[in-house]
Amino acid sequence: MKNFRKAKEFFWTNHAQRKMRFYRLSESRVKRVMHTPKRVEQGIAPDTAAMMQRAGTSKHPYEIWVMVQDTDKRRKIISAWRYPGTTKPGEALPEEILREMELSIKQ
Repeated sequence: MKNFRKAKEFFWTNHAQRKMRFYRLSESRVKRVMHTPKRVEQGIAPDTAAMMQRAGTSKHPYEIWVMVQDTDKRRKIISAWRYPGTTKPGEALPEEILREMELSIKQ
């Protein structure tokens, strides 16, 4: 997991495309979550990150989550889903990875 903000070619898995259709999420909405996430955590699968952005209203809040795996040449979007309500922050990314991301953004 390196820099998630660096521009790379996107690879959409069939699973992600089906989930986007099920939860009525557009490709641009998923890209927006990846560009400006409210929270970034370690993904459940190995070498993945989960990015979250809040959405909805104060009466009916929900979160949009995207699971991403980064390689050297492309960014694989594994899954995307809509979570009703709000979640508690889980395990954040390690400090070392966050520092790498900040350094690559500054360059």
